[in-house]
Amino acid sequence: MTAPRRLLTFGGQGNAIIAAIVLLQVYQGYTLSIAGVASPWIAASFKLDQASLARLFAWMSTSALGSLVLARMADRVGRRRIILTSMTLVPLFSAGAALASGPALFAAFEIVVAALLGGSVSSAIVLLAEELPVKRRARGQAAAALASAVGGILPYPVIPVVIGWGLSWRWMMAPAVAGVGLIVPISRMVPEPRIWSRSSSEEVAPRTSFYDIFHPLYRRRALTLLACAALDTMAGTAVNGWLYFDAVSIIGLFPARASMLVTLGMAVGMAGFPLGAWTSERFGRVPTVAYFGGAAWLGALAFYHGPPASSSHPTLWLLAGYCWFKVGSSIMTVGANSAATELLPSALRTTMVGWQMITGAIFSVLAQVLIAALIGPMGGMANVIRNFALLGFPSALIFGLFIDETRGLSLEAAAHERQWAELRGTKTSGRKMDDNRQTLS
Repeated sequence: MTAPRRLLTFGGQGNAIIAAIVLLQVYQGYTLSIAGVASPWIAASFKLDQASLARLFAWMSTSALGSLVLARMADRVGRRRIILTSMTLVPLFSAGAALASGPALFAAFEIVVAALLGGSVSSAIVLLAEELPVKRRARGQAAAALASAVGGILPYPVIPVVIGWGLSWRWMMAPAVAGVGLIVPISRMVPEPRIWSRSSSEEVAPRTSFYDIFHPLYRRRALTLLACAALDTMAGTAVNGWLYFDAVSIIGLFPARASMLVTLGMAVGMAGFPLGAWTSERFGRVPTVAYFGGAAWLGALAFYHGPPASSSHPTLWLLAGYCWFKVGSSIMTVGANSAATELLPSALRTTMVGWQMITGAIFSVLAQVLIAALIGPMGGMANVIRNFALLGFPSALIFGLFIDETRGLSLEAAAHERQWAELRGTKTSGRKMDDNRQTLS
């Protein structure tokens, strides 16, 4: 599958790429948020208690196995092909999830949907790093993360309307099914990255292994990224996955008020994306993740601890805590995505993202299983979530101690492409020239 002709300037092509990724991320954010937002009504529809719902979500977390396979394929067959294939299949499986008659079938369809979207999104964020010039990479990642957050917000104002009209939560799947209309515009805007196309067509690099991210040249980076993925997933699965359920089913907010709280918090949190791009370029990727990422979890703790008994505005307390968490985590996301896509060579970038996804899947399943098991012994879900949120602090510390700073570096320099090429016996002149062009841009 070949890409159409593109403008030769970074500005024109870069804008088209960013626009395509924004469309993809909005769609991905909405589609992947449906299950969490609709969880109270999914549980009622399938007659699930809290523990059973946690186990259902644990099974759904195995979708990252498929995302890992697709991420690895993207390093072999190209980013563009994976993106378009995923966008073709997701609406079909979303329709299957909407029509599912039982929890097992629903989970099966959702696993496939999440796997496909995970593969396409990992390809998309790597494509941004490979196609944008040095000074635009962090801003490109900020735009992608912002679009995903916008998509993630959309189900919250939709669900009260759906329920208020007496409709089933299954109607939430309608926009996901309608995503078939995005295939043509995205196919016209997404090129095959120059770096991947060159290495594929000219055979400048031998075939890499799935385990090459653990080569001594990259082992410390890879292990650090995976350790942070594990800890952040455990904390994030608990905090994000159960927030709306906690607000409606435990705190007792009306669905409309809970949706308003979450929507406002996520809207305020979007300010963190341009801030994350600025801090990543001004101070570096590592400080952005270590300091702002660590501080973000204080907001999560405030939300799940709940307002003081003497508080006269409990909803305002919850909103402030959630806004703090969303702004900090948005800043962290930009820095983390920028670093993760710059630390590995072109032949391993999407594979690294895939490894992070599979690590996230394993620890997301573990988190949901532990949440289900600990609800009783720890005296309720809120107590469990508070303890899981604490895992975000060591993650920020580990990232700050062991990840190399890549701010201002070309992809070749940041990823040690020359050393990698020498160890693998490959040519680098073409890639070096291309990265020099990006640096000058």
